[in-house]
Amino acid sequence: MVQVNGNYLKLKAGYLFPEIGRRVKAFSEANPTAPIIRLGIGDVTEPLPEACRTAMKGAIDEMGTREGFHGYGPEQGYPWLREAIAKADFQSRGCAVSAEEIFVSDGSKCDSSNILDILGEGNRIAVTDPVYPVYVDSNVMAGRTGDADDAGQYGGLTYLPITASNGFIAPLPEGKVDLIYLCFPNNPTGAVATKAQLKQWVDYALANDALILFDAAYEAFIQDPELPHSIYEIDGARQCAIEFRSFSKNAGFTGTRCALTVVPKGLMGTAANGEKVELWALWNRRQCTKFNGVSYIVQRGAEAVYSAAGQAQVKALVSFYMENAAIIRQELKAAGLTVYGGEQAPYVWIQTPEGQDSWGFFDHLLGNAHVVGTPGSGFGAAGEGYFRLSAFNSRANVEEAMRRIRSL
Repeated sequence: MVQVNGNYLKLKAGYLFPEIGRRVKAFSEANPTAPIIRLGIGDVTEPLPEACRTAMKGAIDEMGTREGFHGYGPEQGYPWLREAIAKADFQSRGCAVSAEEIFVSDGSKCDSSNILDILGEGNRIAVTDPVYPVYVDSNVMAGRTGDADDAGQYGGLTYLPITASNGFIAPLPEGKVDLIYLCFPNNPTGAVATKAQLKQWVDYALANDALILFDAAYEAFIQDPELPHSIYEIDGARQCAIEFRSFSKNAGFTGTRCALTVVPKGLMGTAANGEKVELWALWNRRQCTKFNGVSYIVQRGAEAVYSAAGQAQVKALVSFYMENAAIIRQELKAAGLTVYGGEQAPYVWIQTPEGQDSWGFFDHLLGNAHVVGTPGSGFGAAGEGYFRLSAFNSRANVEEAMRRIRSL
């Protein structure tokens, strides 16, 4: 009989969001008339920007002609999209990122997992706690960890707790690590990092020959002009960091799928024999072998994000969701809850009421307010006692959800 990958058997019973789905499904079947409002997973609800839809329609019409038809595209992404990204998202902020260093993909979740393909198994890995579960689970699946303990923490990983006591800013590792996962604005806490704080991480990475995997999926939601949107705004980051970005949240591409990863030229790793190896070349080889690229139609839609109309429409989408976040913050505070985040990110991080753990609060809200959120413990041991609500929903649903919670 065929053998399975035993590393999957080390995973906890269920990935966080499928487990939420299972519980909600069970509740819905038992209470078929309950009007459930979902503020759990970070899935957008508002329509795609008109500029993107128009560009996609035009691309479909192109595909209907012999002259305009496109088959396999470049695995790295079409040059016109990569150039638009480089200019608007990086060079405009003083980041020396070229189009050649940008790889267009179908999701930053995928890329942050797939990047392990080019990294050795012996790396010492640091993650924040709480953490976006993909960072941990992908390492478990790849055999980079030991088993989980009673608290759900895996052997072989260095956990960096982020809590209210440290302002949700992870402390630097006390010892040497090789691979560091950072996410700012942070999922799930909504915390942000200043340039000075990111400079400490870059300095640590350079001093310890470490690699930072920087998830900037929520950078468009930053409201403070003094906060960095990219780790490449920090001197030295090109020598120690890979950055992931997505069109999912800012432009509503969760169902359309388009993202990007930046791998700077000259960013080096070390082979088993001590030889220096360029990571750009390895990632390019990986993509050419295992990825067929994002569809032409979707990439034309993504390109339209950088048009004048697209920029205005994306800005309006971001503002809409941040207004939702402000409503959630205000109403939860009025309800007597302690809340964090929601000011530079579309997530509000809530301290659960005294006497309730994260999953207990989940069941409480689902059963009594018919509102779905995300238990903080699902993001890690340090997330116990916290709860995440997402601002991704209609205004009517957000206002109704807050009315129900305040009435409890």
